Amino acid sequence: MKPRKIFIAIAAILAASLLLLVIGLWLRPPELLRVGANYAAKIVCSNVFLAARDPDEVLRIDVQAPGIALLRLMRVSVDRQQRVVRAGLLGFIGDGVAVARPGVGCAAVPDGNLAYATRATTSDSPSFSAGTATAEAAPTVSPTPAIAPWPDGDTVATRPELERLLADARLAGPGMRAIVVVDHGRIVAERYGAGFSAATPLLGWSMTKSVVAGLVGLLVQQGRLALDQSAGLSAADGTGRERIRLADLLAMSSGLHFNEAYGAVSDVTRMLYLEPDMAGFARAQPIEHPPGEHWNYSSGSANIVSRIAQDAAGPLGAAFPGRSLFEPIGIHSGIIETDEYGTLVGSSYMYATARDWARYGELLVQDGVWQGQRLLPEGFVAMMATPVAASGGQYGHGFVWLWGSDGVTPGRNPDAEFGIPPDTFWMLGHDGQSIAVIRSRQLVIVRMGLTPTSEHYTAQPLVQAILASASH
Repeated sequence: MKPRKIFIAIAAILAASLLLLVIGLWLRPPELLRVGANYAAKIVCSNVFLAARDPDEVLRIDVQAPGIALLRLMRVSVDRQQRVVRAGLLGFIGDGVAVARPGVGCAAVPDGNLAYATRATTSDSPSFSAGTATAEAAPTVSPTPAIAPWPDGDTVATRPELERLLADARLAGPGMRAIVVVDHGRIVAERYGAGFSAATPLLGWSMTKSVVAGLVGLLVQQGRLALDQSAGLSAADGTGRERIRLADLLAMSSGLHFNEAYGAVSDVTRMLYLEPDMAGFARAQPIEHPPGEHWNYSSGSANIVSRIAQDAAGPLGAAFPGRSLFEPIGIHSGIIETDEYGTLVGSSYMYATARDWARYGELLVQDGVWQGQRLLPEGFVAMMATPVAASGGQYGHGFVWLWGSDGVTPGRNPDAEFGIPPDTFWMLGHDGQSIAVIRSRQLVIVRMGLTPTSEHYTAQPLVQAILASASH
């Protein structure tokens, strides 16, 4: 056979093999491809329909730029009329789909059941029993004019010396999108990245967990929940699941198995992008340790708590965060999205402007009191920031970090190295989201961005510089 014919034959075989491979991936995409496709669809959906951003920009910057090779091959399509986003490898492999619903944001729809997913609203969601008490009325606060000083309104007076600090790229960090500094109840400095502003809702990722802890505090204050009550995880096999309390979940010490590793198909990526019922998936995990004795960071625990709080809220359901927490403290941009089954994704999916994130931080600085009205029980914030012994002191009993990095070396306290007051605690989220709550100094420092861990950025130098400047 002539060489040219041999070359043509080999090329034909390779082309046929490639075609068969593509068809196989299309018909039965591997789970990793499905995770990537649903992640791309979800991130684009939320940023388009909640933050009014351009879908191509979101795909390019938020999904592809962080450097994961698989995501660089994702393509998305947006149906604005149906409010549906589809994504896939090369545009058609992976079956990624997300849908925006009124009042509850976007949800990945891993089983493709859009008709069911679109039923979820702020008042329509399933429940499971965790044992709740009789409630008292949710607090309300009258709205105030936007021209009033922050936090009652949106008028701010910044300090030039602090503004100059925030302009330092080394302190702000790569990919910074927003920094807001609150000193004794007033915004004294803020800065926004290109394309972002004080009006842009930003994803907090795991900072959402700390807000869920606040929702639990509201319900405890109202008599609907008790920290020592059962989490409702009954078991007939005597494994000890029935002994797990709400407090154990808040302390990440339930004893339930959960793999929080990212970059592959782990428990957390499966829960967020392959499971329509996230809380159900987390509740079904086997128990590995006696409750209260072993610390394991688990987004699954946060979603179980979200479901418990949502059930305890009664008829408010998924509207509970907005009605009972956000409105009273002036958060108008905040939304905690639900999964396909209508459960608040308290592990990961709260969007709010940086100023509204700061409002929640200010509530914690004020020990759960807002405008003279106690929203969280006395001592609840202190409980949140009390170290969980099994965590080595780095994590608190209410979904907060006590040291300003979730990847610290065991035994090393980076806050102490930077002279940050020991009563500081942190809300931390994926890709560089952080809120430092410094109670002794009445300071709240919000830093939002798209800053992968590969950038090795930490917010301690920023906080240290602000502390030094604010003391003068």
